[in-house]
Amino acid sequence: MTDGGYGDFEFERRFLVRSVPPDLRDAPTLIVQSYYLADEGYALRLRAKAPEVDAPMAPSTDALDTLAEHADAVDLCTLTVKGPTAGGTRYEAEREIDPAVGLQMIRRGGALIVKTRYSAWLGDDGWVIDVFGGANHPLVIAECERTGPVTDLRIPAFCLTELTDDARFSNDALAGRPFGGWRTAFDAELESTGPHFAQDFGRNQRL
Repeated sequence: MTDGGYGDFEFERRFLVRSVPPDLRDAPTLIVQSYYLADEGYALRLRAKAPEVDAPMAPSTDALDTLAEHADAVDLCTLTVKGPTAGGTRYEAEREIDPAVGLQMIRRGGALIVKTRYSAWLGDDGWVIDVFGGANHPLVIAECERTGPVTDLRIPAFCLTELTDDARFSNDALAGRPFGGWRTAFDAELESTGPHFAQDFGRNQRL
């Protein structure tokens, strides 16, 4: 996380996506996360990242098997403490740890998330698009993060609705209550209410 003068806080907006546009399937990274604590927005997370690994995500994707298959490609492990999200802002303190230690810890415990992340530059902002596997398949979330509040955002057309302050879609919540178990209910909810884009972050524009 880049410090823009706000210390250990991150600023982001997040959106539901149905699928990754073909022209944005670049810069893939396999990510496996283990949550040793996830309660009411507070989380303790261990993350392993394997760059340039475009691992297919499906309901049958097993986080530990996928990590084992690509363990040699893991070049970064981080241990992160997070606080609850409020208005697109969240406390996050992060430290790098030795990948060998991180991989062994992930194998030994915690609630797991597996996903492939794609990175793209859209308009004036860098975006990441996460494609989830396992029990969270077929969830896809796009995220824009800045070093300060994410205001006056140009939102790509492939973003269907905003999830920024929907706690159900935080990764720590998804580790304990995967999307696959309530996808049908959410789709019905979205059909009933229609898409929503927050109006308290300045002026939204669509790309």
